[in-house]
Amino acid sequence: MNGMTLADELKAVVRGEVLDDVATLVAYSRDASLFEVMPSVVVRPLDSADVQALVRFVAEKKTEYPALSLTARSAGTDMSGGPLTESIVVDCTAHLNRIVDVRLDAATAQPGVFYRDFERATLALGGFLPSYPASRELAAVGGMVSNNAGGEKSLAYGKTDRYVVGLKVVLSDGHEYALHRMTPEELDRKRREQTFEGRLYNSVATLIEQNRELLDRSRPKVSKNSSGYNLWDVWNGKRFDLTKLIVGSQGTLGIVTEASFRLVPRRAGAGMLVVMLRDLAPLAEIVHTVLPFHPTSFESFDDHTFRLALKFFSSFASRMGFFHFLSLGVRFLPEVWMAVTKGLPKLVLLIEFEEETTAAALEKVHALAREFGRFPATVREARSDREREKYWLVRRESFTLLREKITDRQTAPFIDDCVVRPEVLPQFLPKLYEILDRHQLLYTIAGHVGDGNFHIIPLMKLSDAREREKIPRVAAEVFKLVLQYGGSLTGEHNDGLIRSPYLREEFGQEMYTLFERVKQIFDPQNIFNPGKKVGATQQYSFAHLKRG
Repeated sequence: MNGMTLADELKAVVRGEVLDDVATLVAYSRDASLFEVMPSVVVRPLDSADVQALVRFVAEKKTEYPALSLTARSAGTDMSGGPLTESIVVDCTAHLNRIVDVRLDAATAQPGVFYRDFERATLALGGFLPSYPASRELAAVGGMVSNNAGGEKSLAYGKTDRYVVGLKVVLSDGHEYALHRMTPEELDRKRREQTFEGRLYNSVATLIEQNRELLDRSRPKVSKNSSGYNLWDVWNGKRFDLTKLIVGSQGTLGIVTEASFRLVPRRAGAGMLVVMLRDLAPLAEIVHTVLPFHPTSFESFDDHTFRLALKFFSSFASRMGFFHFLSLGVRFLPEVWMAVTKGLPKLVLLIEFEEETTAAALEKVHALAREFGRFPATVREARSDREREKYWLVRRESFTLLREKITDRQTAPFIDDCVVRPEVLPQFLPKLYEILDRHQLLYTIAGHVGDGNFHIIPLMKLSDAREREKIPRVAAEVFKLVLQYGGSLTGEHNDGLIRSPYLREEFGQEMYTLFERVKQIFDPQNIFNPGKKVGATQQYSFAHLKRG
């Protein structure tokens, strides 16, 4: 670039740091996925003005350097390869990390704010954002918006899109816009504006109006979906809301610089019913029995996860302090004894209730426990915070344990977020197990059984070419099975490098063409995070698998 490096040119454009040393580039070449993509440079913008300058810089250079692009990154906990790029990484955690405003029922934050800090601030006033993922101690709110995150409370509370009430986004013309819900009258006025923003609103609204039948026909028939662009919830004739399209778009339509969330009050009382299943056959009937009780969470983990937790119990329990470690160890003795004498259950279900009082929550736990008399299952009532804690530790920490403790293999989350309707689980899960076992994979399965959403994490020797060759074969078989049962390939973790190449197969060519048109409307120069959602190929993705 005129004798200057890309980093040199960027230093003249932004006030934040511009880094291209080897150690930094290697650090940003990975997230929590199984991919590795080396960026050219990392930029840490100071503020929205820096982000706008970056967009204008790339737009001006695109003709000369077509591969130049911007990929926003928050905490790097993404499991799909979403924030990986060969071009410019825009790190939001360094400076775009301010909590702007907190009230009882709402809060506004920049994308680099860690969820743990955000929740601490909101809980001080009695509210919280309930769509946090299992990586809640590591994740940032920008990633939650980008992926439309959900987690253990999504059954009752839904995902992040339900709570986003406003976004500030830098779009492809290099300006920041405030997006929020609009009335039909407000939309009409906006569509008449002869501006970049007016043309964008008109194009999106027209696209939806002209394709309502296709959209209705193509919407995934599951409780949650993060696959593709969410055109379904933008415009229903009564309200127009572009935040629904930006949330879950993985930074491919613009860069979010600020997000405003609706908060909900935290309930004081909780109780949990723990169900040990040795046979999956009654699972559908169990789901139908449980859901009318309206649990806050209906989670699960399998025998592989349970065995891992018992084997490495000291690792995650010791993080909580010596005395807490001893106390938790005593509380796990019944599970250890059960494993020794009876073997581990095939599936453990965690059914949690939150109510205004502990007594009300425990009343629901006890009433549901009575319903399990007709099922071949062992049930336990976890009546205290301390008793529930040990089960939540297993559920939340399983992926971290896999990454940290299995030294001869690596986590390979490439089929990690499939969703099917809960009633088909007794047929679906054995077929899923058969695929994984036939390919001789070591794996754990945990997830949101109330939503039919499962996180399947194989452990593989990625340095072994024969192991890597299994990934596209297993992915194809599992994805085919999910679609055969009318499911979605991702409920929470989004498409990224791993699932974007399958969007045509999942939605059909007509819907995929709509996704391409969305990208073209927002980002005609392909400035933002190319190769995700549209324009993705299996060849590129699998060429960038980690080697170790």
